[in-house]
Amino acid sequence: MLLAASKVFDKFKPVIGINTDPERSEGHLCLPVRYTHSFPEALQKLYRGEFRWQWRQRIRLYLEGTGINTTPVDLHEQQLSQEQHSRAHINERFQDQRSDISGPHLLPVRALNEVFIGESLSSRENFKSCKPSFKFSLHRASYYEISVDDGPWEKQKSSGLNVCTGTGSKAWSYNINKVAHQAIEEILKMAKKHGSLNMPLNMELVHKVTNDYNESLLYSPEEPKMFFSVREPIVNRVFSSSRQRGFSSKVCVRSRCWDACMVVDGGTSFEFNDGAIASILIDTEDSLCTVLLEE
Repeated sequence: MLLAASKVFDKFKPVIGINTDPERSEGHLCLPVRYTHSFPEALQKLYRGEFRWQWRQRIRLYLEGTGINTTPVDLHEQQLSQEQHSRAHINERFQDQRSDISGPHLLPVRALNEVFIGESLSSRENFKSCKPSFKFSLHRASYYEISVDDGPWEKQKSSGLNVCTGTGSKAWSYNINKVAHQAIEEILKMAKKHGSLNMPLNMELVHKVTNDYNESLLYSPEEPKMFFSVREPIVNRVFSSSRQRGFSSKVCVRSRCWDACMVVDGGTSFEFNDGAIASILIDTEDSLCTVLLEE
C-alpha cells in the first residue's frame, strides 16, 4: 500500500488496499481483513456507495542548502548494505546536475507514514580489530539542529528524528513512544512513596494509565498535523532536548551529520549531510484519497 501510495499525486485518485498476507501483515492501510477472502462484497459496497472518503494527510519536504542532492534512491528496488547505500547517493549526485541547487526545492515524494532523519542504515560503522576477519560495530549518533513551528533552533544529538502523520502514528512512531506497564507501575510506586498518589495502587490502575497514555499517541489520519519524536536524545552541557516529542505543523532540521539520510516511508532515501536544511510540513493538497466501507 505504501509503495502504491507513493506513486499517486492526484488528490482525487482513490487508492484502495487489499491485505494479501493477513498472517504476517496487520494491514492498517488496507480494507479490513475479512474482505481479503470476500473481495466481491467490498466491490458491491463500493458500487452501492456504502462507504465514505477518507483523506489521509501526507507530509511534503523542502530541501535547501549547499551541495544538496535532490535525487532519491529507491529502497524498494534494492537491498543495500551501508557502503552500497552511501555509494548510491554519491553516484546519483554526480549524475544529476541539480545537486548544485541551494534554494528550497520541493522533493518529488510525499510521506504517508513518516519521515526519518539520521545517520545511514541504523547509524552503524564497522571497524576492524587486530584479529583477522573480525569486525565490531560502533553506533554513530546523529547531530543536527531543529526548529519546531518556527521556534528557536536547538542543537541535538540523538539516534534520529521521526516525524509522522496521523496514519503513521499507529506505525513506527507508536513503537518509539509507547510505554510498558512495568514502567508505569514503577513510576506510580515512586509517586505513592512520595505521598503524591492518594489512591490504591493495583494492576487495574496501572493498565488504565498505560493504555490512556499510549492511546494519546494516536490521532486521526485526516488531521493536518504532525507528531515528531526524538529517539534516545543525548542531553548534556552542549546538547539539549527541550521537547522529546509533540505535535507540530512544521519542523525544520539543519543537518550536521557526516553520512546521514532522510528516508520517506522506509522506501525512498535522500542524502542529508552537513549544510542541508529540510522543511517538513503538511499541505492538505497532498492528501491521499482512500475509502472507509460501511460496516
